[in-house]
Amino acid sequence: MIYCHEKSVFPKLKIIGRLLGAHCSTEGGVATAPEIGSKIGCTAIQLFTTSNRQWRQRKILVSDIDFFQKNMEAGPIRIAFAHAMYLINLAAPDPDVFKHSINAMIGEIRCADVLELPFVVIHPGSPKHKENKWGIYRIAEAISKVFEKTAALNVKIALETTAGQGSQVGHKFEELAMIMDIVKAPDHLGICFDTCHAFAAGYEIRTKEGYEKTWKEFDRIIGFEKLLAIHLNDSKGDLGSRIDRHEHIGKGKIGLQGFRNIMNDKRLHSIPMVLETPKENDTMKNDTRNLRALLRLIKRKAGL
Repeated sequence: MIYCHEKSVFPKLKIIGRLLGAHCSTEGGVATAPEIGSKIGCTAIQLFTTSNRQWRQRKILVSDIDFFQKNMEAGPIRIAFAHAMYLINLAAPDPDVFKHSINAMIGEIRCADVLELPFVVIHPGSPKHKENKWGIYRIAEAISKVFEKTAALNVKIALETTAGQGSQVGHKFEELAMIMDIVKAPDHLGICFDTCHAFAAGYEIRTKEGYEKTWKEFDRIIGFEKLLAIHLNDSKGDLGSRIDRHEHIGKGKIGLQGFRNIMNDKRLHSIPMVLETPKENDTMKNDTRNLRALLRLIKRKAGL
């Protein structure tokens, strides 16, 4: 195991007073995520605790937990949280997929607990040929079942805003609020705001007026106190296109002004923000470039 405090060929970013970073790989085991994040100076990271493309969940060994904690302590990372596997569909009409999704989500919560992660981000789900309202109740049912099995664990679920591509539930704040209201577990449910998804769903964040309107609606419908994390991604699709395709910071339809609004919003200074931008052929190089692009947008008077 290579510890994260060892010298890196990538110059560390000067991220001071912010929870900012990227989704980091766990290909060599969960301990590699904080190792990679620390090498580029991240103060926040997101990771998969198991394979993101197969139902069978990887068991986290005691040695993995020990290495993970040591790598967290050795670097500048102040918070790490998980993203659930992509196979999970809590709105699945198919009973077998629905059952697998619930069991997998229970496993995700348990993995997060042993690693002492505060929450797991999850795409709410797609009801396929069913109506969105049916999907909302299906998701609420699934989450309630998950919480029944994990009630003793101090891990939250963060519902991610979606672009609304296909039959995705969660592209409207009202849909997410309805799920939370049905589940009735206010201390265990929160929101992860994805910039690409929200923009593609029709929420303007580029102009000052649009940006303030978006967050005013979020606060009125969901509540600012429910915001647990932000995914910082530019968008290949235009405003309201409902196209879920991420782009590098400043290279998409959102552009630098949208991210300038976010980076200088004092209300968001304590919210962990991570990149899910394209990795392409050089993950660390691209993540570093995108993080630098974000840091350059911070006005001096706002502080770092």
